[in-house]
Amino acid sequence: MGLFDRLPPMDHLRSEKMCLVQLIFPAESARLAVTYLGELGLLQFKDLNEDKSPFQRIFVNQVKRCAEMSRKLKFFSDQINKAGVKSSVRPALQPEIDLEELEAKLGEHEHELLEMNTNSGTLRQTYNELLEFKLVLSKAGSILAASQNHATPADHELDEHIYDKEVDDGNGYLLEQGIHQGALESGVRFVSGIILKSKALAFERMLFRTTRGNMFFNQASAGEPVMDPSSGEEVEKTVFVVFFSGEQAKAKILRICASFGANCYPVPEEIVKQRQIFREVSSRLSDLEVTLDAGIQHRNKALESVGSQLWRWILMVKKEKAVYDTLNMLNFDVTKKCLVGEGWCPIFAKSQIEDVLQRATLHSNSQVGIIFHEMDTIDSPPTYFRTDKFTNAFQEIVDAYGVGRYEEINPAVYSVITFPFLFAVMFGDWGHGICLLIGALILILREKKLSSQKLDSFTEMAFGGRYVILLMALFSIYCGLIYNEFFSVPFHIFGKSAYACRENSCSDAYTAGLVKVRDPYPFGVDPSWRGSRSELPFLNSLKMKMSILMGVSQMNLGILLSYFDAKFHKNALDIRYQFIPQLIFLNSLFGYLSLLILIKWCTGSKADLYHVMIYMFLDPAGDLGENQLFWGQKELQILLLLLALVAVPWMLFPKPFILKKLHKERFQGHSYRFLGTSDMDPDSEPDSARSRHDDFNFGEVFVHQMIHSIEFVLGAVSNTASYLRLWALSLAHSELSTVFYEKLLLFAWGYDSLIFKLVGLIVFAFATAFILLGMESLSAFLHALRLHWVEFMNKFYHGDGYKFKPFSFALLAEDEE
Repeated sequence: MGLFDRLPPMDHLRSEKMCLVQLIFPAESARLAVTYLGELGLLQFKDLNEDKSPFQRIFVNQVKRCAEMSRKLKFFSDQINKAGVKSSVRPALQPEIDLEELEAKLGEHEHELLEMNTNSGTLRQTYNELLEFKLVLSKAGSILAASQNHATPADHELDEHIYDKEVDDGNGYLLEQGIHQGALESGVRFVSGIILKSKALAFERMLFRTTRGNMFFNQASAGEPVMDPSSGEEVEKTVFVVFFSGEQAKAKILRICASFGANCYPVPEEIVKQRQIFREVSSRLSDLEVTLDAGIQHRNKALESVGSQLWRWILMVKKEKAVYDTLNMLNFDVTKKCLVGEGWCPIFAKSQIEDVLQRATLHSNSQVGIIFHEMDTIDSPPTYFRTDKFTNAFQEIVDAYGVGRYEEINPAVYSVITFPFLFAVMFGDWGHGICLLIGALILILREKKLSSQKLDSFTEMAFGGRYVILLMALFSIYCGLIYNEFFSVPFHIFGKSAYACRENSCSDAYTAGLVKVRDPYPFGVDPSWRGSRSELPFLNSLKMKMSILMGVSQMNLGILLSYFDAKFHKNALDIRYQFIPQLIFLNSLFGYLSLLILIKWCTGSKADLYHVMIYMFLDPAGDLGENQLFWGQKELQILLLLLALVAVPWMLFPKPFILKKLHKERFQGHSYRFLGTSDMDPDSEPDSARSRHDDFNFGEVFVHQMIHSIEFVLGAVSNTASYLRLWALSLAHSELSTVFYEKLLLFAWGYDSLIFKLVGLIVFAFATAFILLGMESLSAFLHALRLHWVEFMNKFYHGDGYKFKPFSFALLAEDEE
């Protein structure tokens, strides 16, 4: 293994080296220093006040101020969206303002906007009342005229255009009257008003029951929608006129109107007065419309002025609040003049942090510098990988399973290739791969434009994984060329087929069969297999054996990575009693099966591998007969079987007993070693090495090791079988593609009608896009995800760490976008 020690370190294979640092800020420079650290974004602060509530922290008042400003900005954003005003996402640069000026400006804008909203609401309510009054005058007047002249309401309905032609010589004294009751010559009075159309039927029934039938109810549709002031939506209303007699009936009717939310308006009996009031109401409505339009324009201009700077203000307030939230994680020292903080940072960032702190001291005119030094700790640091737009998606796939421990081997390094390749094994068709490639290239070529836009969840997910899709498409094209499938159609791309008909006159491969006439096809599956009688058995055998080879190879890679992980952490026990027996067990059974597959392919033997593997357990010393592939196979099988049987107790028993022995020796002081520095007193630290070893429980350790051993033994079988999904999904994709091609496209092409051919082509295109490119690609993606998470990563990856989350303004800006 000395060769591996001389290799240079691989980027992304292990997380960045981290250190715990302590910072001591003078009070006058603390805020500016934390602001500069947020701009740098490479320090994760620890909360030293976890036992305190948010209201017991030092800078609670400043946080409240920022929260109040955030509330005002949210109010502005809601008003802008409600008004439909477009706000600039990237406003033009304007002079910087401090927090106090921004707070005052936000207060002024809020007061102005609330005042405009109040005035607009009052005007809108007046406008609605006048509009309802106009509708009541129009409809109720026709009802009254019909009752007086015994004519239909349609013949006497007031016409707004007729009124406009007459000269208005009157005044508006009747508009100021209260609820008007008409007195007809017969002594019958009436109340007119307007009510929601949905309540009209219940309203009429209640009136009838309350007056015991001593009323006459007449109604007519308002004819145009009226805005509801409470919801702001336009609703349908109905104009009504209730005829009654007596003061008691009047009082009851008015109470019912109030309870149903009906608005009552006075309508005089005389036609002249009705026309006079109608003209007056129409005139006031026109004036109000002009006033409302002017108010809306003024309000929109104010909102546009706010909207042009809204994004910048929101980001500024978010940054300020984040700074004070971070300062609340610090503690005052005993002199109450300095703030003390702790945090994690990458080793490479120490010099950058020191430069930033010096700049903060200089800009704050502090007489005392900020103290920055590294601390010793036994706590596990956070996990941090520096990723770019290409590797980020693969790292997110791994982190979705679990964030790796500190300096644990990162599976994303290998998943960059293995994940899209296993996807392509199941999705192999170079026609479908080209479609995926076009989609990936569109996302990549437009990434600058798309990154600045707000996307829906599906598009955002596809855009984030655009480079994953790119590699999946390229590998799909490669596997499709191996399978020789272009939308299920084979092509003679790399030369002529190695097979031909037995006779020159034959043309049907199903009945006549084929014979080999030349060298094998240079690359991939020979196109003559397509449509032959042995196509399905041949492809099944090929893809099934290929799946086993790929599965055993990837599981061996996982076990090999566990060796490098244990070697890196100097864990000899895991190498001797976990890595070695696991490697022996897996390869004694399934590594041997892979060897048999390769020998069978190379020799062209007709041995039955099912029979060989089954009788390897049932009758190890039995005669192999025609299933023997090489000399000494029976003896090798017996040896491998014994090694597999020995590997199980090798994994199970030694490690717990050795850990118990080491614990006793350390407890008795024979080979005790401090895990910290030489000045640490292990007895004085609650989380020290001694207290941890005192908690050693042999029963728990043994049960854990037993579970781990049983899981590996059973998993070796189930995981190998799980890789057969590569064969199953590849076969399903190929057969489904063949069905669509033959039953849709070729079926439609068999007709002479151009319309029928066009319909068949459209249906084939939609079936290919939604089922094969949509559902099948998602299915293959999920199965490739399963193979990596369960079958590959469980051999070496713990995934129980925690992610490095630095205090960074850049992350706040990304969240805002």
